[in-house]
Amino acid sequence: MLRFHFLWLLVFCSALNSSSARHAPFAMRISCGARQNIHSPPTNTLWFKDFAYTGGIPANATRPSFITPPLKTLRYFPLSEGPENCYIINRVPKGHYNVRIFFGLVTLTSFDHEPLFDISVEGTQIYSLKSGWSDHDDRAFAEALVFLRDGTVSICFHSTGHGDPAILSLEILQVDDKAYYFGQGWGEGLILRTATRLSCGNGKPKFDVDYSGDHWGGDRFWNPILSFGQNADQRRSTESSIKQASKAPNFYPEALYQTALVSTDSQPDLQYTMDVDPNRNYSIWLHFAEIDNTITGVGQRVFDILINGDIAFQGVDVVKMSGDRYTALVLNTTVAVNGRTLTVTLHPKGGSHAIINAIEVFEIIAVESKTLPEEVRALQVLKNSLDLPHRFGWNGDPCVPQQHPWSGADCQFDRTSHKWVIDGLGLDNQGLRGFLPNGISKLRHLQSINLSGNSIRGAIPSSLGTIASLEVLDLSYNFFNGSIPESLGQLTALRRLNLNGNTLSGRVPAALGGRLLHRASFNFTDNAGLCGIPGLRACGPHLSTSAKIGIGFGVLGLIFLLIICSMVWWKRRQNILRAQQIAARGAPYAKARTHLSHDIQLARHYNHHGNARTAAENGPSLLS
Repeated sequence: MLRFHFLWLLVFCSALNSSSARHAPFAMRISCGARQNIHSPPTNTLWFKDFAYTGGIPANATRPSFITPPLKTLRYFPLSEGPENCYIINRVPKGHYNVRIFFGLVTLTSFDHEPLFDISVEGTQIYSLKSGWSDHDDRAFAEALVFLRDGTVSICFHSTGHGDPAILSLEILQVDDKAYYFGQGWGEGLILRTATRLSCGNGKPKFDVDYSGDHWGGDRFWNPILSFGQNADQRRSTESSIKQASKAPNFYPEALYQTALVSTDSQPDLQYTMDVDPNRNYSIWLHFAEIDNTITGVGQRVFDILINGDIAFQGVDVVKMSGDRYTALVLNTTVAVNGRTLTVTLHPKGGSHAIINAIEVFEIIAVESKTLPEEVRALQVLKNSLDLPHRFGWNGDPCVPQQHPWSGADCQFDRTSHKWVIDGLGLDNQGLRGFLPNGISKLRHLQSINLSGNSIRGAIPSSLGTIASLEVLDLSYNFFNGSIPESLGQLTALRRLNLNGNTLSGRVPAALGGRLLHRASFNFTDNAGLCGIPGLRACGPHLSTSAKIGIGFGVLGLIFLLIICSMVWWKRRQNILRAQQIAARGAPYAKARTHLSHDIQLARHYNHHGNARTAAENGPSLLS
């Protein structure tokens, strides 16, 4: 019986372990400009080719830093293809992700050595490249923790007039949903951009994979720092195991805590200063493990932690707070920084020295509200219908980031839906062609449309009459034809309507003509076929649309009847001609038969008048 219970316990434990075993995190790595998938040494990492993801131009790459992936190509985006260019990656599972973009340098002398541009993820700008980025390892990439909820991720690059954006690689690496949770305010409405990540006392730059870290950590990059200043500290290292290191939700590599910096008697404070953008909030993560052999118990090393001079943590005792020596401790705080520097100071108490193993600093960025999806789709349809020039771009989100809205589209924040909407289109004199699609009515918040001075053809879509908020509609000097839709008369908010300089025809809708008396500004001139209001020619009898359709069908029926009658007449004519031809061919035989009959009749007449002979004299009769 005891054996049975033991076996049952083993089965239960193995089932519990298998059910709790975590699947591998989603990982997508893209080698920009590559024509085929690549496995990079020394870890044999798979990089997917980027064809079908985006536009731009592939080119050979120069790696600006030895920490960048060993890839040979990149993709750059000239301004002629538009100021905004994006990678839109589909089929990304819902979750929390570390998104990393490595920059590259084009190996052509005609290109700027160091392009400067902005980067956005999911419509929120996360980073602006600064001059000199190619000379620093930790500036050769941008990295941010982002929640993705709709199955896609958009990563966009925005030109700033300082060279063409050039991208070496992209990485979308899943992390724990609670990774870097910092308390109140944390969640899907925030992005954490990596400002710096330091491994103290370590001499080599490493990624998590180099530390044999857990894949759920997001393969973070740790920049080495051997000292905070000359004679300011000493290095410590150990090969002993570190407890409580690689655990959820952040999964820090154990080796991160096996090196440290310790202050000295001549410089008791440990102090690290970095440049930051002003008026931002930052999340600071400090890592500790007591690996110094001279410290053996609680109370032997105590220090305060100050951020920009303000105490963030008081009386920190690593051994006491972690529970033991060689045990990981992580402290986190959030601070608002008004200036351009952030300083972390570890101030010892009671004559002891301070110690630190690693530092992480994240800029906290509020996620931008996106544009209503149906309006984004409507603009994409409009882009294709009007054959919008490449220089407009129109990639990504029309309204965000707010620093880079689409040219020609005006945005307004809708407080009801908490989304951005399009309230104006200003595309006059842009060389547009094509036609105006019915789908423009999906932009239901439009107040102004100006498409004048282009070469747009076709009919004016009647769906424009459903945009109730429309106040200005300027379609002048194009090639619109057909009649003015009756539905435009339903636009009660319309104050200015310019349709002059087209090839429109027919009667101006009565509802529009009546509006001229209510201080509305309408212009219908230079349309030779229009009639029905003062300033235009008088119209003949007005036919409704149904009457016009009836007349059209009647004309078609008459034409069909004429065709049938013509075919019948032609067929009969052919029959008559065929009969005459047959009669003409039989005429010689008929004449011969007539002469023979005439001779026989004369012979009979002669015999009747006494000149007859006997049968014996005449011989046998030839006629029966």
